[in-house]
Amino acid sequence: MSTASSTEAQQELSRSLRLRGARILAVFGLLWAAAAAASGLPDAAAWATRSAALVVTAVLLVLASRSTTGVAERVRRLTPGWHRLVGAVNLAQFAVLALVVVLCLGLGRPELVVPAAAVVVGLHFVPLAPAFDQPEYRWTAAGVCAAGLLGLVVLATGAGPEASRVVVGSLAALTLWGTALRLLRRP
Repeated sequence: MSTASSTEAQQELSRSLRLRGARILAVFGLLWAAAAAASGLPDAAAWATRSAALVVTAVLLVLASRSTTGVAERVRRLTPGWHRLVGAVNLAQFAVLALVVVLCLGLGRPELVVPAAAVVVGLHFVPLAPAFDQPEYRWTAAGVCAAGLLGLVVLATGAGPEASRVVVGSLAALTLWGTALRLLRRP
C-alpha cells in the first residue's frame, strides 16, 4: 500500500470514527433528555422537552450523515488494539451500571440510580478520549460527571428525585449533544 493510500485510509477511518461518535452521542443525548422529560415535568414542559430533544437529535443525525469526503481530516493516533480497549471500556461500563442499579435498589435508594449512572457514564469517557484520540471526550467526561454530581446535590437539598432526574438528564443530554456538534464541526 502506498503512503498516499495509507494516509487516505487513515483519514477515512478517522472520519468514520468521528461521525459514528457524533451519531452515538446524539442518540444517547436523546435518551438522557427523555429521562429528564419523564421525570415529573408538567405535561407542557415534558412535551416541549421531548419535541426539542427529537429535533436536536434529528438535526445532529442529518449533519452526521452528510458526506465530508474531500475535507481534510485530522488523522487520529490510535493505539494498537484501540478497538479492544473500547470494547472493554464499554463492557466495564455496562457491568458497573448494572451493579449501580442493583446496589441502589437493594439499599432502597432508587433515587440514586440516575445520578450515579451519569457519573459512571461520564467516567467511561476518560479512557475513550485517548483510545479514540478524541480530546473532546475529556470535556464530555467532566460534563456528564458534573451532571450526576449535581443530581446528587439536588437530592441532598431535599428537592426530590424528580428534580434530580430533570437536572441530570438535561445536563447530560446537553453535554452529549454539545460534544456531537463539536465532532461534526471539527475534522
